[in-house]
Amino acid sequence: MRPIWSGAISFGLVTIPIKVVPATESHDISFRQIHTADGGRIRYRKVCELDGQQLRQDEIVRGYETATGTLIPVTDADLDNLPLPTAKAIEIVSFVPAASIDPIQIGASYYLAATETVAAKPYELLRQALERSSKVAVAKFAMRDRERLGLLRVKGDVIVLHALRWPDEIRATAQVAVPDVSVTDDEVDAAVRLAETLTGTDIGELRDEYRDALEEVIAAKTGTGTMLTPAEEAPSASAEVVDLMAMLEKSVQEAKTTRGEPATVHPMPAKKKAAVKKSTSTPAAAKKAAAKKTTSKRKPRSA
Repeated sequence: MRPIWSGAISFGLVTIPIKVVPATESHDISFRQIHTADGGRIRYRKVCELDGQQLRQDEIVRGYETATGTLIPVTDADLDNLPLPTAKAIEIVSFVPAASIDPIQIGASYYLAATETVAAKPYELLRQALERSSKVAVAKFAMRDRERLGLLRVKGDVIVLHALRWPDEIRATAQVAVPDVSVTDDEVDAAVRLAETLTGTDIGELRDEYRDALEEVIAAKTGTGTMLTPAEEAPSASAEVVDLMAMLEKSVQEAKTTRGEPATVHPMPAKKKAAVKKSTSTPAAAKKAAAKKTTSKRKPRSA
């Protein structure tokens, strides 16, 4: 794996030379834009809007646009000379419990490798310290033109660096409109049963089915495969009122069937009886009604 950054981990007075390599890779299928009429490839060219000249990459530098529209050039040398201790170092600032990190902060992941033989021992020292303390290290580092917040943790024999978003980059949940609804205990219990049924799936066996289907389409178009049959459309979302309990129970049974487990039947909660209306009649009216009922039951005398 080709390193994308090199520097050192700053752990107190200990310096650990390291190189950074991506911990993940993309398997997305890439597309090119082409002209519908003749299949020609569409290319984007970098052209100066003042003289109309097409430019090479070495003729282009960054520019910061001020409020008045003036462009201020910022070169690589300007960025390399920034007075930041994190410009070439991953500076550990704190050790915290892993549970204290909100997963929404976690971004790209990288593996850290010791670059020199002399770095092997302090690297292993930090790895074992993280492992034995059951904590993660919060660090600051500069990469790709900005200072970043990071998290160091152990994965097997390797120290992993996760880029973290700064706290002020996380939007407040209060910005999300949450409908005011209520659910019953029976509905929650049914949802928990469904969650328990779906527990234990090995995510290592999951596949990108969209990518697989796309590869089949490309194979069919190149003559090395057959075109897939279109999948049935999923039912569209509806505003209809559904029996949530019945849907949850059905989902549990379908999940068990998929796993090859025997289906079980859970008794559906009995529907609540309608409330009995209270009588609004007075005691006198009730006595009169009872007397009338008694009189109606008497047989008439014969003439």
